[in-house]
Amino acid sequence: MSLRFRARAVQTAKSLLKPEVRSWIVQQQRKHRLQWPRTGSVRFGDLRRVTPISPIFGLDRGQPIDRYYIEKFLTENAEFVRGRALELGDATYIKKFGGDRVRQIDVLHVVAGNPEATIVADLTNAEHIPSDIFDVVIFTQSLQMIYDMKAALRTLHRILKPGGTLLLTSAGIAKIGRRLGRDGWGEYYHLTTQGTQSLLEETFPGADIHVGSYGNVLAATAFLHGLAVSELTSAELDHADPDMELLVTARAVKANPSRSGAGVP
Repeated sequence: MSLRFRARAVQTAKSLLKPEVRSWIVQQQRKHRLQWPRTGSVRFGDLRRVTPISPIFGLDRGQPIDRYYIEKFLTENAEFVRGRALELGDATYIKKFGGDRVRQIDVLHVVAGNPEATIVADLTNAEHIPSDIFDVVIFTQSLQMIYDMKAALRTLHRILKPGGTLLLTSAGIAKIGRRLGRDGWGEYYHLTTQGTQSLLEETFPGADIHVGSYGNVLAATAFLHGLAVSELTSAELDHADPDMELLVTARAVKANPSRSGAGVP
């Protein structure tokens, strides 16, 4: 029996027990040292340290693990990258995933000076951006750095066309990113799928919303230490544990009142 299958079997068995029975079992495990591996026997190896192996998310070692998941999410939703597309900071992902489906590219930056920016705006107060103009907005790893998230999401909802799509990713389990020299505005939140779902239901009324996550305990541990994608196997990266939300993702399709089946592009 593989360790993964064994772990799933144990979790399934526990889920069938009453809470008081589960509590009693845990007490007996602690009392009689029935854990496996036994308490005190876990070998941390190179990870037994109080500072990360890479302080910059593994950028110095290869592709960061969160970027692997971001690109996996965008690959799975590439069909929505089309028409007039907006991305924050630069157009890397529009160009990579949009191909010839994209007819116009816009880049938004919060302050002037970015040579790629076609729009300079603070999403929490951006009335100068016209409504209903974008077919897709790619919004990766930025929402947690905006204090008034609801205001920013309302702006994104307003500037999307009816039937337009928001492709959003945000930090779940992650090191704070304030020391990279490119995000001096700070980092205020780390999100969960439950919180993201509630935020989008409030700010994208009537939208077709799909929220998910990527990650597992090994991937999260490696990411916190700044290890790179190449240092884990594909199976280790792709194993999904819904209780270990390393990266939170969402696809929200703005409701289209003019069509039956609103919210479907």
